Amino acid sequence: MLRFLPFLIIIALMIWAFIDCLLTPEEEVRHLPKVAWIIIILLFGEVLVGPIVWMIAGRSRGPAAARRQGPWPSGAAEGFPEAEQPQRRTLAPDDDPEFLASLKKGNAQHEDMLKQWESDLRRREEELRRKSDETGPENGS
Repeated sequence: MLRFLPFLIIIALMIWAFIDCLLTPEEEVRHLPKVAWIIIILLFGEVLVGPIVWMIAGRSRGPAAARRQGPWPSGAAEGFPEAEQPQRRTLAPDDDPEFLASLKKGNAQHEDMLKQWESDLRRREEELRRKSDETGPENGS
């Protein structure tokens, strides 16, 4: 297992560098165009030169949160329905009043249905008792 570890580390580093290069915006790539960095990472990934050069010279060294704020710049979201809608805070089901109200409504409907079934069952049992009392014991027991 240990003899495969260097190979797995090289593959993992190459995949990470490739994905990181793909996800980095074009304006944050330094020294070469993005396509050139992808080719370097893929061609020289087996000897770790491509991914290491990408980490040192190709990518911007700012904090990751400042680099990737979203899929598009803040002003470019205009015209999209998602950007125009007010942001609604997502609630857990046990905190959502609409969900809890729907559960209570469903419970009340089930209770009513259960009461109806019970009354129907009592009515049928009563009819069966009356029929058996009118016909009398047929078995003689």
